[in-house]
Amino acid sequence: MGRVALVTGGSRGIGEAISKALKAEGYEVAATYAGNDEKAAAFTKETGIKTYKWNVADYEASAAGIAKVEADLGPIEVVVANAGITRDAPFHRMTPEQWKEVIETHLNTLHPVWPGMRERKFGRVIVISSINGQKGQFAQVNYAATKAGDLGIVKSLAQEGARAGITANAVCPGYIATEMVMAVPEKVRESIIAQIPAGRLGEPEEIARCVVFLASDDAGFINGSTISANGAQFFV
Repeated sequence: MGRVALVTGGSRGIGEAISKALKAEGYEVAATYAGNDEKAAAFTKETGIKTYKWNVADYEASAAGIAKVEADLGPIEVVVANAGITRDAPFHRMTPEQWKEVIETHLNTLHPVWPGMRERKFGRVIVISSINGQKGQFAQVNYAATKAGDLGIVKSLAQEGARAGITANAVCPGYIATEMVMAVPEKVRESIIAQIPAGRLGEPEEIARCVVFLASDDAGFINGSTISANGAQFFV
């Protein structure tokens, strides 16, 4: 049996591609989801990957869910913090609820798995951030703040975990051809693509390949880093 990998939000979009790619590399994958039971069941039927339902914004639910995954599959050695939501609004119109929902969803996954990684002297923490955490975005103060926070998390965890054999890195996707992006009006999508020097949207599988590399033994000396996968739209 391969190493156990947990992918939050792992049954749809970029998370689905990550889950499949890790399984193809021999990992034992667990994918979390928030509410779409039908999609999760279809995903498990198609891939054989187990899915677990919990609200990643709830720390106690996350801790209990992680304990269940480890009881079923074994210690989690790779965690991919991918789950996320948007609650967009200009800052002057943004409600406290919109702020709180996004902040708690994005920054509340890693703590329960950290002690076990330290004890076992191995771990791979991979956080899916965003181009908008690097450059900001109109009407996404909450989202951009959390995605920028992701980058601070990995830089700090890299320093804390390095001597324990743990790496922590981030991937910042640009605009990717997920259901959400493909559902926007064609003219809006064309305006997005016009800003991307590569002249196209990214594919979820391209983000998944970044994750597979960061999870591998080959990436053992890469720590506290960010991979920007955005078709040259933005440089750091």
